[in-house]
Order: sequence, then structure tokens, then C-alpha cells
Amino acid sequence: MASPLISSASKPPLALIAGPTASGKSALAVALAKTLENGTVVNADASQVYADLAILSARPAPKEMAGVPHHLFGHVDAADAHNAARWAEEARAVIAAAHAAGDVPILVGGTGLYLRTLLYGIAPVPEIDPAIRDAVRAMAVAEAHAALAQTDPAAASRLNPADRTRIARALEVVQSTGRTLADWQQAREGGIADAIALTPLILLPPRDWLRDRCDRRLEQMFAMGAIDEAAALLARGLDPDLPAMRAIGVPQIARHLAGEITGAEALVLTQAATRQYAKRQFTWFRHQPPAGWPRHEESLSVYNIDELAIILRNRLLTR
Repeated sequence: MASPLISSASKPPLALIAGPTASGKSALAVALAKTLENGTVVNADASQVYADLAILSARPAPKEMAGVPHHLFGHVDAADAHNAARWAEEARAVIAAAHAAGDVPILVGGTGLYLRTLLYGIAPVPEIDPAIRDAVRAMAVAEAHAALAQTDPAAASRLNPADRTRIARALEVVQSTGRTLADWQQAREGGIADAIALTPLILLPPRDWLRDRCDRRLEQMFAMGAIDEAAALLARGLDPDLPAMRAIGVPQIARHLAGEITGAEALVLTQAATRQYAKRQFTWFRHQPPAGWPRHEESLSVYNIDELAIILRNRLLTR
């Protein structure tokens, strides 16, 4: 049966629930899907794509999915260096299939780069000349910033002079392609924002509540077997630079398994890293998405999760 939210005269709907880790996104997505009766959840978290990280990525368990279809969770092997461009291609296919079936896709996750790539596309920057990349990366940050000021003064004035990563990226692009990174970004391609009716919500709960929730969830994850999960991953002998191997919890547990620290210390370090990550996500989601996207700044309970689900459903219905 076709969804009442989809008609030939309107753009197909897409709900988006985003925010920092442990903010309650997954529970709200399931509540919204059940309220709609034809909702389907689409993962937008870079760690939850990995099959090897069910516990450490806080991937929803079957019980938490509550019978609601979930897509792009745990479908990638840890040996595969998944990225935003590949995920966006997968997400476009899943969203198109949901619309074709008369369902309402609900994007849920905290990886801002993934969401931005899907909605607004990716800059078609060509491969960087390896010689140029090596030369740029060998520069001191002050030297690279001075060189950038000569070739892309707008970027040099915009970037923090100590931001080695972004300065190097801007410099290697302009030196390798002859065009500034901002110029390439103006030519973004592949985004779906103009083709869908987006109903977004950003969860930004109180920081104290979020920090406590992160800590308590990590305690549960370690009790549920996070150490064993990381041990199984580490036993595969994969490249330590792979994204899955750098996921929060894996390096900390690796130190414990190597005898450097206790399991309790690994938990404390993982909690600290998670809090830092949540803080960065919080800042990104407060400032980067469009100002018109609603922000929910209260802590979540079962009651207001259900209330928010109804509010989101009504927004979808009235678009």
C-alpha cells in the first residue's frame, strides 16, 4: 500500500534524526517508524556499518529494532575501508527502494560527513598527485600556511593557522588541480536534498546528561562483551589504520590485551574518548546544519521520545 505521505504531486519524504552519540537517536527512529507504520530506518553512523563492531559501535540489537526494518547496519567487513562516498551511494539506493515501496525512510546517525555527502553531494576533486601530496605533508604547518596564502588566500585567511590537516588539504588540492578547494566544493554532485522533502531533527540534550549517558552505556557495553569483541577483531591482524581498527574502544582494549593497562583502565579511557567524541559531535551539530533545522535540547525519556515521534510524524504529514 502506498504511503499517505507520498504522492505523485510532491517530493518523497525523508526523515532525519541526527546528533551526538548516546543522545537517543536510535530509540526515537524506531518510535517514529512505528508511529508511521511504514517507516524504515537507515543507518548514518560510520562505525555501525561494520559487522565486527556490534557492541562497541552501540549498534541496535534485534530487540531494540522492535521489528522495524533497519538498513546499512553491520553490512561491511572490518577489512574494508568504508567511506562517505560509498555509504552515500548505498543510502541513495536504500532510500529509493523505500520510496518505491511506499515506505518512509528515516535516516539516523551522528556522522555529519555522511549526512552532508548524501544530501548535498561530494566535490569531484581529482586524485591528488602523490608527489605533491608527499611534499605538502612534509611541510611544517607554518610553511604550508604561508604557501596557501600565496595560492589560495581566502582559504588561508579562513583556516586556523595551526590546523595542519585542513591547511594541507587545501594546499594539495590547489597545487595539484590548479583550482581551489572552495571552487571544487561549489561543483558538488550527487546530493539528494533537492529531490526529497526533508524533515530533520537534531538532538542536542544537556551536556551533563549526555556525558553521564555515555559513561553508563560504556559500562554496559564492557559488561556485554566489548573486550571479547575487540579481541576477535584484533586477532584478525588487520591494518591498524583501517577505520574499524581506530574505532573508539578498540585501541584502548588493545592496550589492555597487551598487558599495558587493566580492563577497568581500558573502560575509563574509552569513556573519556567517547565523551570527547560526543563533545565534537555536539559542537558540529549545533553549528553546521542549516539554522532552520529544529534542535531538541532536552534530555530524552520514554515519554518524550513518543511525544517527539508524534511531532515528527505530523511534520512529515504536513510537508
